[in-house]
Amino acid sequence: MSELDAPTVSRRRQIWSWALYDFANSAFTTLVVTFIYSSYFQKGIAATPNEGTTYWGYAVALSAILVAVLSPYVGSIADRGGYRKRFLVATSAIAICGSFLLYFPTSGQIAFALTVFVIANVAFELSGVFYNAYLPDIARSDEIGRISGYGWSLGYVGGLVCLIIALFAMVQPEQPWFGLSKINGENIRATNLLVGVWFMVFALPAFLWLQDTKRPERIPLKGIFRQANSELVKTLGEIRKYRQVFRMLLARLVYNDGLVTIFSMGGLYATNTFGFTFDEVIKFGIVLNVAAGAGAFAFGFLDDRIGGKKTILISLVGLIGATVLAVTASTKSSLWIAGTLVGLLAGSNQSASRSLMGRFVPARKENEFYGFFAFSGKATAFLGPFLFAFLTDQLGSQRFGVGAVAVFFLIGGFLLLRVDEEEGKASASVID
Repeated sequence: MSELDAPTVSRRRQIWSWALYDFANSAFTTLVVTFIYSSYFQKGIAATPNEGTTYWGYAVALSAILVAVLSPYVGSIADRGGYRKRFLVATSAIAICGSFLLYFPTSGQIAFALTVFVIANVAFELSGVFYNAYLPDIARSDEIGRISGYGWSLGYVGGLVCLIIALFAMVQPEQPWFGLSKINGENIRATNLLVGVWFMVFALPAFLWLQDTKRPERIPLKGIFRQANSELVKTLGEIRKYRQVFRMLLARLVYNDGLVTIFSMGGLYATNTFGFTFDEVIKFGIVLNVAAGAGAFAFGFLDDRIGGKKTILISLVGLIGATVLAVTASTKSSLWIAGTLVGLLAGSNQSASRSLMGRFVPARKENEFYGFFAFSGKATAFLGPFLFAFLTDQLGSQRFGVGAVAVFFLIGGFLLLRVDEEEGKASASVID
């Protein structure tokens, strides 16, 4: 029995436990990847801000490469053996443990900090493969846009609330809570402990209530790997049969590079180029999360009305304008405006991309195709952070790196114009 056939109360519980997982894991993206830990690494661990920007950019790029290589493969294994729930729990646990470990690196311990970050970040991204693969199971085609939006908007709320707690309990007070000290940035490093606890507690409903629909047959592990290898090779060979999936993933391959760069480097840009303090970076993050949550929620309804493709295109046009504003901004106020627009449109872009993929996924290949979805988000995602780090290092200004982001959005938008959403939905129901 699929989740769509489950009793109403059970289905609602699964939908909201699924969405609550976004509430849980977004703390990692918000506090570790984007706003607090990335800025702390730049100022508190690396020798100079530019060195910190360069090393952090390379670490994000390495994470992207590893996720791109692993995600289709682990997705295929999950489909063959019905391991989706187990893999979701295991990768989440690694990311949570990594969050706790990030408390320990101090000034000069660059290798320690980046090694832990890369492992945790890869596990975090892989958990999204299995999490996203539940969407076609729990949502009907006429509601998939808004349910995806529920998840993204709850995610931004989760990131926002966790960020507020970090600001008022750990970063801002003269005497941080919980007996923390400001010596060696302990109060800043402790925000990683908050992330670990947050992620662990609010992910529990998903671990308890999401159900796998894969047949429960017992297949030896060796057989699982062999079947996964065979199926993955077959799908790769036939990917052009899924023409609209291929086109959509190709477009996302490009425009998501821009989003990855903004998320991983936005805090560094605000800190280094505009002189934001830790307090200001966190407040900046709060505003962006409010905007992104509102955008994901509102655009989810628009998505169900006009379709995922048009919703993504609208977001990309807006993101190009917001990026140009960020590059040319001369005051903090201008950056605040640009950042708010980015938040509003990034949330809707991510939600609509996930729901559009959900409309195109063939039955019984959810994990595998969302593995390719993760691949499209990471295969070349190292280019944005790499270019950001490289241009900053070579030209001495982060503005050149931010300027490259608009190009990713523009090219991705042109590629997305070739996607036929109706054909993609029709193909999902007849191609196996």
